Amino acid sequence: MLTKRTVADLDLQGGERVLVRVDFNVPLEAGRVADDTRIRAALPTIELLLEGGARLILCSHLGRPKDREPETSLRPASDRLAELVDAPVVQADAVVGDSVRAAVDALEPGSILVLENTRWEPGEKANDPELARELASYADVYVDDAFGAAHRAHATTAGVAEHLPAVAGLLLQREVDTLDRIVEAPDRPLCVVLGGAKVTDKVALIDRFLDTADTVLIGGAMCFAFFRAQGHPTGDSLVEEEGVELARKALAKSEAGGGARLLLPVDLVLADRFAADAERRESDAVEVPDGWMGLDVGPRTAAAYSQEIEAAGTVFWNGPMGAFELAPFASGTRAVAEAVAGARGTTVVGGGDSAAAIASFGLADSVTHMSTGGGAALELLEGKALPGVEALDDAQ
Repeated sequence: MLTKRTVADLDLQGGERVLVRVDFNVPLEAGRVADDTRIRAALPTIELLLEGGARLILCSHLGRPKDREPETSLRPASDRLAELVDAPVVQADAVVGDSVRAAVDALEPGSILVLENTRWEPGEKANDPELARELASYADVYVDDAFGAAHRAHATTAGVAEHLPAVAGLLLQREVDTLDRIVEAPDRPLCVVLGGAKVTDKVALIDRFLDTADTVLIGGAMCFAFFRAQGHPTGDSLVEEEGVELARKALAKSEAGGGARLLLPVDLVLADRFAADAERRESDAVEVPDGWMGLDVGPRTAAAYSQEIEAAGTVFWNGPMGAFELAPFASGTRAVAEAVAGARGTTVVGGGDSAAAIASFGLADSVTHMSTGGGAALELLEGKALPGVEALDDAQ
């Protein structure tokens, strides 16, 4: 948990150059930002610094470029930011170099410079000390507000903090505090809803929540690893073979008692292929015949899971219940989303596909906290140290 200084504690006199690591890794369509959730999430920190008269230098990655790929430029994100803030926004043409230094020198108080995609520099992912040192030379203070990248030990998430006074942004602080509370001091009962495709992605999370939660609800394609472990036929359903033994161990741990109840679907929605126009069949059991695949939880499961969610004091949801992107197979995920949105307790959605799902149903504003970091959220909840957070602690 972050207990030291945040951006709110800075005593700005006006004119300070502040390097802010933001998470503008946003989806683009036709050269424009398709979803500005992460940009909006950074606004409280940005606006607080602007109010103090700071000169802001923002840095972020976007996508996974192997070189300086124009289609991964941050210009669309800069253009969207300019529409959201009452301040001049300038897009740099590089991450570091003479042109960037000139742009930094030209910054006026209350204005913003956005550096290019940090992953255009090979030293970013390698946490190159020279890159970190040059970036730090542009600023007087470093603020990390990129929770979505906090699980990476990169030059802009960890290295820079070794060279500047470093504090957490408002978003990073809120993310860490909210997720820490789920593990350390949740309002009971704690109901954890996990979906998606792979047990291996979430085995550590399942194991930890079997110790700390009251109920763990499993959905999505990962449930078929559990069904395979129980001996149920899974037909053509997506089954992660590596996950079957892990699922078997999780089932044994739950059956041993003393921890959370582990609930699996009791009915399914089947299809003859993965397509919106596939033949659809509701099954009142979990056995999947050959030639069919499970693409959603069934209505009895959706009702039972909703009841658990509605009774909870704290709900954490990560992963859809099925192929929600295909309309005929979205009912289970929609039911969970509506239950989470209407729950009486604290509700946290853990980024990734579950965040996309609840947003697609128009319910994002009805949850207590929508995490901006899928991988970072999972690692923090698993008990792993986040390099971006540890770097701030070490710097203070």
